[in-house]
Amino acid sequence: MPKVRTNRVKYPEGWELIDPTLQELESKMREAQLDSHDGKRKCETLWPIFKIAHQKSRYIYDLYYRRNEISKELYDFCLDQGYADTNLIAKWKKVCCVLIKLDSYHCL
Repeated sequence: MPKVRTNRVKYPEGWELIDPTLQELESKMREAQLDSHDGKRKCETLWPIFKIAHQKSRYIYDLYYRRNEISKELYDFCLDQGYADTNLIAKWKKVCCVLIKLDSYHCL
């Protein structure tokens, strides 16, 4: 007999700790998308959306790399499901590594 597939996603351990914050940021994102853009330039209407997307990515980045509060499995799940921007986090990691090397270079 074939297995029955469900569309339900299995959340990794620790998801319940970050879910309220991500839900709050998601509701802010919906508000920013539905906000009227009368009298604003096109780029000005996108600023709040980019700001909130940046906040979500930074939140997950800080939890994993700075505070070490979430597991690798949960971090990868967030990236795979689109809760954070993979390219933006890669840029932050690169900048952080460059700054560490520059600081150590000046200390010599």
